[in-house]
Amino acid sequence: MSSVIMDRRTDISFKGVSKQYGDRPPVLTGIDLSIAKGEFVSIIGPSGCGKSTLLKLVSGLTAPTSGNIEVGGTTPVEARAIVSYIFQDPTLLPWRTVQRNVGLGLELDGVSKAVRDEKVHSMLALVGLSPVAQAYPRQLSGGMKMRVSIARALASTTRILLMDEPFAALDEMTRDRLNEELLRLREERQWTVLFVTHSVTEAVFLSSRIIVLASHPGRVAHDLTVDMPYPRDAATRASDEFEQRIAAVSKALRGVHAL
Repeated sequence: MSSVIMDRRTDISFKGVSKQYGDRPPVLTGIDLSIAKGEFVSIIGPSGCGKSTLLKLVSGLTAPTSGNIEVGGTTPVEARAIVSYIFQDPTLLPWRTVQRNVGLGLELDGVSKAVRDEKVHSMLALVGLSPVAQAYPRQLSGGMKMRVSIARALASTTRILLMDEPFAALDEMTRDRLNEELLRLREERQWTVLFVTHSVTEAVFLSSRIIVLASHPGRVAHDLTVDMPYPRDAATRASDEFEQRIAAVSKALRGVHAL
């Protein structure tokens, strides 16, 4: 059985959501989607189908053209205090140490140095980076930089985590290791996660659900449950069930590409 306790209260809700920029064709249309608290939902689909736009709508970085979005029971803008957005690029400030990069958001929010330091030390320990707290980004590997980015996001009061291809630029072994690390942290912190990826293997390994988007315009083509138990590890990747899930999701994705 999964060790992740699922509260069926909805954390993210799209009702009839469409997004269009100016007089260009719609990026997304007719999105009806509910994500429960504690779910790990991956979004996959062809390039240009609106995967990143979905995250921007949830974060309040852009507003829907039509329809309604609720995040944590309120509007995306009002929910920003409980939402963290992690991009593919770690976007670390090169002149700041790891410790000061992780504490940047807290510093900007006016949190006292004593409280900030305690929170930052806790987050660095959580992601296994305490030994490099005084290092600079140029001294870190790609995987370590991404963990700094995750720690910075977690230093806030995050309950909902938006991740836009965060591991895409990493080699396969580093990506696999960080996937396992992400699931370990999620089990401890009980986040709701919305994760964009182009990798079917990564989506299957991480997710409790996978949303496959079709394109032109972007719309939900498949909503697939991944009912393999957590925790997941190297043994999961070697299992027949894992391979079967990858084959099923790949088939759905090929069907979308053929449309």
